Amino acid sequence: MPTRRYRAEEVAVTFGIVDELLPALPEDWDRCLAVVAHPDDIEYGAASAIARWTAQGKQVTYLLATRGEAGIDAMHPDQAGPLREEEERAGAREVGVHVVEFLDHRDGVVEYGPGLRRDIVRAIRRHRPEVIVSGAFTVRMVGGMTNQADHRAVGLATLDAARDAGNRWIFPELVDEGLPPWGGVRYVCFGGAERPTHGVDVTGEPLRRGIASLAAHAEYTQGLGVAGPEPGPFLTWAARQGGPALGVEAAVLFDVHALAFEGPPPRL
Repeated sequence: MPTRRYRAEEVAVTFGIVDELLPALPEDWDRCLAVVAHPDDIEYGAASAIARWTAQGKQVTYLLATRGEAGIDAMHPDQAGPLREEEERAGAREVGVHVVEFLDHRDGVVEYGPGLRRDIVRAIRRHRPEVIVSGAFTVRMVGGMTNQADHRAVGLATLDAARDAGNRWIFPELVDEGLPPWGGVRYVCFGGAERPTHGVDVTGEPLRRGIASLAAHAEYTQGLGVAGPEPGPFLTWAARQGGPALGVEAAVLFDVHALAFEGPPPRL
């Protein structure tokens, strides 16, 4: 059955797009690095887009600032950290991601600053992504929700690190580690943003795999109690809310920062 196209007037107000359809995020690239604060941050939407990309043969790597050890109220961090790490690795496998790295910043009190930026730059120079995916760093997120502190710190540090990675005079000690500058990041894409600029069609199999990825976080979701969403209904609802903004049945939306000009630079 062909995918229905939606009129611009039907686009979901929830996502702040009311006058025209969003463009699709370009997919003429090969490597992506997803950088977030906690296990399960990627799975609340972006994992469905990642499932689409790995099915295309793209290489995607996960980098997490923490192990999410402070995320389960009834479980001591010494137990919660290893559990959530394993759930993250299981969720990553559901969408074709096999490299998952952790920075071991302390969950709940991640600080924006040179240390965090350096850690992310190190990963960017090692993996050399053309696209980076992260979470919104603004105080408000999609639907006006108030963002969490670690999300804000990691998202902003990721945006800055994407540029730092190409400058040999920022963190020059990384060159001594055998990590020369990498200025090849084209797009930094923030999920959950209040005002997205691009979308990724996740209709069908990508969404199904994204749901399986979130379902792998069963212990964490149960630890949330009544606040924990059911992966299938929740992600299906969210993707269908985003779909009209792209003119498709189901989509993941991003606020995209382009770090490289496509074609001639604009006149100043």
